[in-house]
Amino acid sequence: MAEPKSLRRQRRQTSEKARGMGKFWLGLARAVCYPLTAALARVRVTGLHHIPAEGPALLVFNHVSHLDPIFDAVTVHRAGRVPRFLAKNTLWNVPVLKSVLVGVEQIPVYRGTSDAQKSLQDAHDALQRGKAIVIYPDGTITKDPDGWPMTPKVGVARLALAHDIPVIPAARWGTREIYDHYKKRFRPFPRKTVTFVIGEPLDLSAYRGMEHDTHALREATHLAMTRVRELLGEARGEQPPTEFYSAARKPGRDNDGAA
Repeated sequence: MAEPKSLRRQRRQTSEKARGMGKFWLGLARAVCYPLTAALARVRVTGLHHIPAEGPALLVFNHVSHLDPIFDAVTVHRAGRVPRFLAKNTLWNVPVLKSVLVGVEQIPVYRGTSDAQKSLQDAHDALQRGKAIVIYPDGTITKDPDGWPMTPKVGVARLALAHDIPVIPAARWGTREIYDHYKKRFRPFPRKTVTFVIGEPLDLSAYRGMEHDTHALREATHLAMTRVRELLGEARGEQPPTEFYSAARKPGRDNDGAA
């Protein structure tokens, strides 16, 4: 299915050049992901220009479906960037997918192991090399039945505060209508609409260099994810809740998480 003209007009030329086999795998990923997202949904993007054309950037998204990384990757690529995701290390066990992930320099996350900190260090290294990182502070697909963000993890603040980089909040809505993991429901037809709202860079200057201060980490994380929640409200055309969802605690007050 052809890409809509409105999205073609928004697309920037990608300045980052892959080398060796990375160029092949990046081309393959694009050849698969662009038609796939176009076949599954009409994609509407507001604020694509907020993603910097070059240099390091941290893109903070909500997370509602296993389809999110595919749609997010295509959208970030339209902004002229090659996104790096922090993804579950088990994906590197899938034969062809492993070659793609290595070729386009994705970052494995080793949860609950002695290598758990390595993924965060790899993300720091990628930012120092001028890459664009996509992160989901929920840590997993939200368990909120209504699809709003959960209590966020502070890893996003550890990355954001350690570097003088643009931190871009963004929200996307519509992917769960295509694939809902918790209900085990895949509904590609009729074709859905996926809406992106990308915000202006956050002002975290008050917390810069305080990545070892627990209180600062929580405040910066709360600020970032609150803005993502507001953008999600815009994407949905709804008023967002005033608290983050937490399956472990009763609703009634905002939680900002320390994990």
